[in-house]
Amino acid sequence: MYRKAFILAATGAMLATPAFAQTTPAAPAGTAAPASTGVTAGATVYDAQGAVVGTIAAINGTNAVVDTGTVKAALAISSFGTSPKGPTLGLTKAQLEAAAAQAGPGSAEFKAKLVPGAIVYGAGGTQVGTIKDADAQFVTVTTAKGDARLPITGFAPGTNGITIGLTAEQLAAAISNAAPKK
Repeated sequence: MYRKAFILAATGAMLATPAFAQTTPAAPAGTAAPASTGVTAGATVYDAQGAVVGTIAAINGTNAVVDTGTVKAALAISSFGTSPKGPTLGLTKAQLEAAAAQAGPGSAEFKAKLVPGAIVYGAGGTQVGTIKDADAQFVTVTTAKGDARLPITGFAPGTNGITIGLTAEQLAAAISNAAPKK
């Protein structure tokens, strides 16, 4: 049996780089996020002092993507508290932007996590495989369908850890389609 391996080029449009950096700030003290926090797409997000942090651009499973106008950061919905104005975070806009930049896909801190054995999650939050190897340009991910050699730019921090912009199903289909035909 042979191992299937392939390269998805950044121009191949198959791999969508996650458009956000990941941070997970704590909700303000005493404001645990009940189901009615008002965390919905389009809602304005405030800091603990009532200043605008940004808006919720999208809800993706258990995460909300907050758009500050400068960065988009995926945050666990449980990170939000409530206030009379709406959903709140324990960070100011500047703090969220700084945290997103520090934890982003290009940071040395994130790249240090791309090591053999690290679990990789897909866009839907499902585990897609584990890292087999990584270098300055590519990361090889081992999946049940074979190995996938992907550009390092396609990896980003996510709620569960390392994520790629493909679902498990999309990655499996890409591996199958790239396999040599008999």
